[in-house]
Amino acid sequence: MECSLRSSTRVLSLWTLIIGSFNIAGLRPGSSVGAESLDAVNLSAVSGGDATLPCDTRSPQPPDALLLVVWYKNDVPIYSYDGRVKGPSAHWADASLAGRARWHATPHSALRIRDVVPTDRALYRCRVDFKVSPTRNYKFVLHVIELPEKPKIFDESDKEVMGVAGPYIEDTSLKLTCVVSGGKPMPRLRWWRDDKVISKLDPVEDETRLSLLELRIPKLQREYFEAVYTCTADNTALVPPLRVNVQIQLYLRPLLVEILAREQPLSVGQETEMACRAVGARPTAIITWWLDDKQMAVTDPQKISEDRNETISILRWTPRMEHDGRVLMCKATHAKLDHTTLEASMTLNLHYIPIVELQLGSKLNPNDIEEGDDVYFDCVVRANPPAYKVVWEHNGQVMTHNQRAGVIAGSAHLALQGVSREQAGKYICIASNVEGDGRSSAVILQVIYKPVCKNKMTAIVGAAINEAARVACEVDAFPVPKNFQWTLNNTMGTVELDSAKYTVEKSGRSILTYTPSTDVDYGSLACRATNMAGQQIEPCRYTLLPAVKPDPPTNCSTLNLTDDSAELRCLAGYDGGLQTTYFVEAWELDTLIANVSTIMPVWKLQGLGSGKELTLVFYANNARGRSEITTLRVHTLSRLALHTEAQNNVGRIDASWALGIIAGAVGTLAAVAIIALLARKRHRPLQYEAPTQTVKAYKGMHSSNHSPIQPDDKNPDVVPLGKDFNCTRDSERPPEPPPYGAVVSPPVGASRSVHSLHDRSHTPHTPNTPVSDAQSIGTLAEDRRSVTSGTLSRRREVVTTRTPLLANARESCV
Repeated sequence: MECSLRSSTRVLSLWTLIIGSFNIAGLRPGSSVGAESLDAVNLSAVSGGDATLPCDTRSPQPPDALLLVVWYKNDVPIYSYDGRVKGPSAHWADASLAGRARWHATPHSALRIRDVVPTDRALYRCRVDFKVSPTRNYKFVLHVIELPEKPKIFDESDKEVMGVAGPYIEDTSLKLTCVVSGGKPMPRLRWWRDDKVISKLDPVEDETRLSLLELRIPKLQREYFEAVYTCTADNTALVPPLRVNVQIQLYLRPLLVEILAREQPLSVGQETEMACRAVGARPTAIITWWLDDKQMAVTDPQKISEDRNETISILRWTPRMEHDGRVLMCKATHAKLDHTTLEASMTLNLHYIPIVELQLGSKLNPNDIEEGDDVYFDCVVRANPPAYKVVWEHNGQVMTHNQRAGVIAGSAHLALQGVSREQAGKYICIASNVEGDGRSSAVILQVIYKPVCKNKMTAIVGAAINEAARVACEVDAFPVPKNFQWTLNNTMGTVELDSAKYTVEKSGRSILTYTPSTDVDYGSLACRATNMAGQQIEPCRYTLLPAVKPDPPTNCSTLNLTDDSAELRCLAGYDGGLQTTYFVEAWELDTLIANVSTIMPVWKLQGLGSGKELTLVFYANNARGRSEITTLRVHTLSRLALHTEAQNNVGRIDASWALGIIAGAVGTLAAVAIIALLARKRHRPLQYEAPTQTVKAYKGMHSSNHSPIQPDDKNPDVVPLGKDFNCTRDSERPPEPPPYGAVVSPPVGASRSVHSLHDRSHTPHTPNTPVSDAQSIGTLAEDRRSVTSGTLSRRREVVTTRTPLLANARESCV
């Protein structure tokens, strides 16, 4: 089938040529006359490019039809198109075109030849046959242009330059030659710089087929650095000129070197950055730093600008005091050119924090300054810039000028008139400038004075019989005391303790190890220290009591009660003279919910659960045992109650406050009246004093947070009896108070009056108390209130208590 199609196509092409031959021979009337009279049109094409030969196939009469288009090369048919045949078989091409030609009817009818070769240079004629209209002929002369080779550039040494010429040394000459080979017609050569023609060579026909154009620059100055020159070659306008670029590279000496100014002055001891800039060197300059004649180490690499015209070197260093006034130098050198070093220098003016030296007056002996002597200090300051302020410190506190107090503070001197022991310690002089504060080394002022006790209060020490107790005596003195004296004051009198029972430490502290063996070994301890200034005037005092179990915490209440937590607080009772720990237990029926211990009677319980009825049990514990318990019942809030309370508490708060104030006032008046009545029934007591330690067992029975009763002296629980003391008969003795035992805190909001004492007497934890005991306690409370109100009663009350101090007597009169 394929063979038959090919044969038919060949037959059709043959008939097309035959018909065209007849028309060429003039068989069709009038056709040859028109063809001979046409003038040829010149067309140009570049070798290797495309050529388009136009041929108008539009009929002058629109109904007419195109029959045949035939192209001739030098009167030889090379291509035809038969308009009567459909499909590819309508086209025929000569073998010389080798598939490079194609007839296109639209948009403009023309014959297009690809990959033009020099042999395509010829006279072409296009003949167009119509069905009715006369035949048309068009003539074209196709000129095929052969491009030259790409230009090449050579230097003075006939070495081809590829992109960059040089580098040349500044102020030398330059010669470059542009060479172009081939081209038909011969090309035109031109040298360009910045779109401006520097030199040119017109086409010259010769047998060498070479075109040469030189570029000469007699003196390469800085303006030629990296200048770009272009050599172009062209012999047609159909394609852009062929071109090659070359860049001129030069070695340039540095033009400028400078140390860049800083906004901030150089400071001693602070790392700083110095910048040196070199301009104009090619290649970039090498920058080095010098301090006098010694080169400095630079760790940061040099920074080069984008145009490579500037080089910056950063010097990181920390100036020291010895650098002040020296010369810092920056040098810029060229890597290829000798004798091109430029340098810049500056004299260092360093700022630094004031250097301060504090000195004690030259005429003073620092080891022989006593209270009442006059002392003065000198403050020597060296600073740049100068110090604008001088401050004096004593033991870290800033001193102010107070001539009335004997303190005269100036910028360079400090005088202390009539120095006291409180003025001993560390003295520092501080000078300030814009760099900061300079502190001098501390000068220790030693003021000789007698020992005084560090703890002014009488300490309570608990000790059990046949158990050693350690008592520390710490004094403030200068110099540190080396001798101590311990005495014991009890019912047997005042006894000096053996030195074997205590030690003296280097820090000036004495430790007494004391073991009571009987009840009479308790009493008041006194400690006196002695140094070179003399013996301690007022001794350190300690009350030695039997170590017992602690009293239970009292007056327990809730501070913040929520649906899941509670904050609790109690008043601490007597600790028994030992370290005491306070406990609280939360019970729901027989289930323990929480158990928390603290060194202070303050707790915060969490995770209790909402809407629960809990029993809180409070007690204290020390090395001698556990106290009795105090109980308190609380109800944690329910979550529903929290929402209800949040909605209603705004309306209730004013009413609850008013009711609380009224109830408090009425209760206070009633309590005062009852206590006054009970006090009138009491007999006038014996005239002697009772220290507060003997009534510690009763603190849990009263509602006041802190007892206002203060002892008139620092005597221990066992005190000497007054001169007018007469022990009463058994029948005249006041009734015994309740022993140390469990004290149950009343419910929240209960009255704390004397009547509440009678109510508690029937609880299972508290024994029955006679009315007379309640009256005694009430009278004691009245005395406490009188102290609180500012009117201390002149009479002394008799309080009875059982103590182990007087084991042979039934009662002690305190």
